[in-house]
Amino acid sequence: MLLRDLPGLPDPDLHPPTYADAGDPFAELRVVHLLARLPRGVPVRIRDVVDRLNADHVDWSFSRAVVTAAVVQLQANWMADYRNSSGIVLEEGAHGPELTIEDSPRVDPWIVRQAERLAAACRERLDAFAIDEGAIP
Repeated sequence: MLLRDLPGLPDPDLHPPTYADAGDPFAELRVVHLLARLPRGVPVRIRDVVDRLNADHVDWSFSRAVVTAAVVQLQANWMADYRNSSGIVLEEGAHGPELTIEDSPRVDPWIVRQAERLAAACRERLDAFAIDEGAIP
């Protein structure tokens, strides 16, 4: 189909905001991606993580509950893999909940694997969506 140009027509590529939900791999991937880049061995306020996520992903809306749920899931994964709780520590600080990620060489490859697992879950959902919508025979 041949389409014509229409001067002044606004770009239709606008996206409505996405409200992050706990357990959603797309939201968790964004959280883990940020957590992977945080400084190690120092407490970081969950509120600051939420603020940074909302600044980095302006078409998303993250809440403290969603970020905390992602951190708790990471804690559980860490416990399952390493059988200790020192890797991902979530505790109440003077100004609200704080996250501290262990400063050791084992954290980086581990957290990359967590992000890869979440990215794979996102791709699976996208593939299922494409198939269900009839885009792929």
